[in-house]
Amino acid sequence: MIVFAKAPRYGAAKTRLARGIGTLGAWRFYRVGLAALLRRLGRDRRWRRVLAVTPDRLAQPARFWPRRWRRVGQGPGDLGRRMARAMDGVAAGPVVLIGADIPAIGTAHIARAFAALQAADLVFGPAEDGGYWLVGARGRARRRRSLERLFAAVRWSTWAALADTLANQPPTWRHALVDRLADVDDAAALARARRGAKGRARTGRTRHRTKRK
Repeated sequence: MIVFAKAPRYGAAKTRLARGIGTLGAWRFYRVGLAALLRRLGRDRRWRRVLAVTPDRLAQPARFWPRRWRRVGQGPGDLGRRMARAMDGVAAGPVVLIGADIPAIGTAHIARAFAALQAADLVFGPAEDGGYWLVGARGRARRRRSLERLFAAVRWSTWAALADTLANQPPTWRHALVDRLADVDDAAALARARRGAKGRARTGRTRHRTKRK
C-alpha cells in the first residue's frame, strides 16, 4: 500500500483549501489528518506500507513521518508519471495507491481494494468529485510503460480524471470499483466532511444507547 503525500510544511499543501479557510487552517487540517491516516493504516499488518513523498528531499527527516513507514521520494514528472513510478517500484504482487486528503479512509477500504484485485487487473476508489482516491493494480498489470499509458493525458483535479483513466485502460484489462469517498480540496468540501463526521458520530451514539437498553 502506497500513500502519496506532500510533506506537511506550512503554506505548501492544500492551497485550494487555504483560499477558503486560511493558510494556517489548511496547514493544521492537512498535518493532523495526515498523521491520523498514517496511524490508522500503519497498525494493519496485512500489507507492506510505503509513503511516497514530495518534495523528495523531505522523504527522510524523521520529524515529519512515523517510523514504521518506509519512505521514498515521488521523483520528477506530472502526477501520472509519479504514480506509475511508485506503483512499479514496489515488490511483485498487487499494489494500491491512495491520496492523503480523504478523511474517511480506513483499513476496511484498503482491504476491499486488495480483495478486488484477486479478479481484476485494476481497481479504483471513485471520489465524489469525479476523480479517484485509490488506484490499484494486480502484479501482471504493473509494467511501468503500461501504467504511464494508463495515466497519460488525464485531466487531474477535474471531474474527468476517472473517466479519462478508464478510457486509457487496455481493452483486455478488467477493472473493479470500490467505495466512493469524498476528498477535501476546498472549504465547501471540508464543511461537507465535517457534517458527515458529526452525522456518523450521532448515529454511533444512538446505536450504543440502543444496545445498552
